[in-house]
Amino acid sequence: MLVSRISRLLKGRLAVNPPKPERKKIREAVADLKRRRILEAATDLFYDLGFTNTTLDQVAEQLGVTKPFIYSHVGSKSALLGEISSQGVQRALEAIDQAIAMDGSPGEMLARFVPDYVTAILRSQKSIAINIREEKNLDPVDAARLAALRQQFMGKIETLLSRGVESGEIRVPDTRVAAFALVGAVSWTTFWFHPAGPLSIDEISARMTATILNLTHTRTVSKAVEDA
Repeated sequence: MLVSRISRLLKGRLAVNPPKPERKKIREAVADLKRRRILEAATDLFYDLGFTNTTLDQVAEQLGVTKPFIYSHVGSKSALLGEISSQGVQRALEAIDQAIAMDGSPGEMLARFVPDYVTAILRSQKSIAINIREEKNLDPVDAARLAALRQQFMGKIETLLSRGVESGEIRVPDTRVAAFALVGAVSWTTFWFHPAGPLSIDEISARMTATILNLTHTRTVSKAVEDA
């Protein structure tokens, strides 16, 4: 069961009596592992049965733990829904932040961002489907937090596109419309992608990236130098 496996892991790592800061890191890592396992189990059940038809008892039973264990590490069923629903946009934000942080031009940043974004979305397929289907059941605080994260994400994409237009690497008539079109195209992949289908996540990511860069007429600095 989950608790016994994690307990053995924790005891094994602490048996060598590591320094206090190291023990703290180990405990934090184990706590994070417990949270992830709970979220994975809840995601599967919410996806298969729906939020309303899933009970915490079922989540606990799937993990071989008790309800108090879930409450202590994540919280209520509503809190679980909030955590699961935010996974897609949080991973998308990580993708745009990593691209913006790179040492490159706006076109190169976009070329780095798109495949990472597509991959993040497709690896969050279940959580995004749950968010769309169960948005009405979100706690108002979680709904507001998600709306703020989405707005932040859209703002960063629009800023990146605007910088690309200014540098001459990207050609779109309206950066806001282009940002919504990009996000819409990538988000829609969660509805038609099938893990057992003919194309892998990497293959879809590569093809979506080529399509989006062509539609935005993206030319990186290195490409412009080669063509000169």
